[in-house]
Amino acid sequence: MGSSLGFWWWLKQKNTCPDFAAHVIVPNPFPDFLSWLPAAEDIVIYDKKREQAEQLLETADIVVILDFNEPKRIGSLGTKFLEVLQAKGDALQVLVIDHHLVSAERTVPDTQNITQYIDPTKTSTCQFVFELLFPLAGNQLPSREVATCLYTGLMTDTGNFAFNSNQPVLYEIIARLVAAGADKDDIYNRVFNAWSAERMKLVGYCLYRKMRIFPEKHTALIYLSGKELYPFNFKPGDAEGIVNMPLQIKDVYYSCFMREDKVQPFEEQFANGSKKKIKISMRSQGDRPVNTFCHDIFNGGGHKNASGGEFYGPLEEAVKLFLENYPKYFV
Repeated sequence: MGSSLGFWWWLKQKNTCPDFAAHVIVPNPFPDFLSWLPAAEDIVIYDKKREQAEQLLETADIVVILDFNEPKRIGSLGTKFLEVLQAKGDALQVLVIDHHLVSAERTVPDTQNITQYIDPTKTSTCQFVFELLFPLAGNQLPSREVATCLYTGLMTDTGNFAFNSNQPVLYEIIARLVAAGADKDDIYNRVFNAWSAERMKLVGYCLYRKMRIFPEKHTALIYLSGKELYPFNFKPGDAEGIVNMPLQIKDVYYSCFMREDKVQPFEEQFANGSKKKIKISMRSQGDRPVNTFCHDIFNGGGHKNASGGEFYGPLEEAVKLFLENYPKYFV
C-alpha cells in the first residue's frame, strides 16, 4: 500500500504530460488501519471491481509491480496480468520493484520489455522506491502525500523499526520524509492505535488460550482455526502483528503464527483438492533466520527475521509439520 500509493503520488507530483493517467490496483480489500492513506479511496480493488481492473490492465502501456515478484502472490489478478503480458508482448512495458527473495517459482520472465529491480538487502519496497525516484526528481523532497505513504510502508514493514532496520541509510530517508511533511507520530497513531474491540479480544485469546512455548528451542507457536475467528468478527488485517508479540517474552527468539483460511478459486491449482489453506507468518530476533525454514517447510520465504509461507490442508497437519521440523532449524 505504501509503495504503490507513494509511487502513484510521485508520478502525479512530477508529471508534465497532459495525457498521463495512472491507477493503483490491488488484489483484495486492504486492512482498515490503512484506509486513511492519501488517495486510498481511489484504489481499484480487483475482487470488487474486476471489470474495471482488467480494462486498465488491457489498455496499459506500463505496469509497475511493487512489493512482490511472483504473480501468484496476488492470486487471480496475477493470472490476469500474465494473460495480458502474453497477449501484448513487447507492447507492454513492465517495471518490477521488490525487496523479497526471488523464488524458483517466479513466473515474471526476464525479457527486453521487463525491467526488474529486486534487492533483498532493502528494508522495504518503500525504501527502494525512494532511492530510485529521489535522484530522478533532482534530489528534491517529495510531496507530503508521497512522504506519508512511503514512511507508512517503511514503518510497517520493519515492525516500527524493530527488525530489518539497522541500515544508516534508512534513517537518512526517514529524515527526508519527515522534512517533506510525514507526521511520524500521527502515522504511528493511525496504524497502531486504531484497533477495534474485537481485534483486541482476538489478541487476548491468542496469548491466553492459544500460545504454546517451547523453551528448549526458544520458540513460540500460535494457531487459529477458522471457527475460532468467527466470534471476533474477523476482518483482513486483524491478525497483523500477533506473530511479533511472543518475541517480547524473555528468551523467546522465534515466533510462528498460523491462521486457517479458505482456498480461493485461483489457488485450487496449488491446493491438491484441499478446501483449507493455512497462512503462516514467522518472526525472529537477531542473527536467527526464519526464511530458510519457511522456504523449506512451507513453500514460502521472505526476510531473515520476517518470513511467511502457506500450507494447503488441515490446520492440524500444518501444526504437526511445524513441530516435526522446527528443532532442526532453530537454535
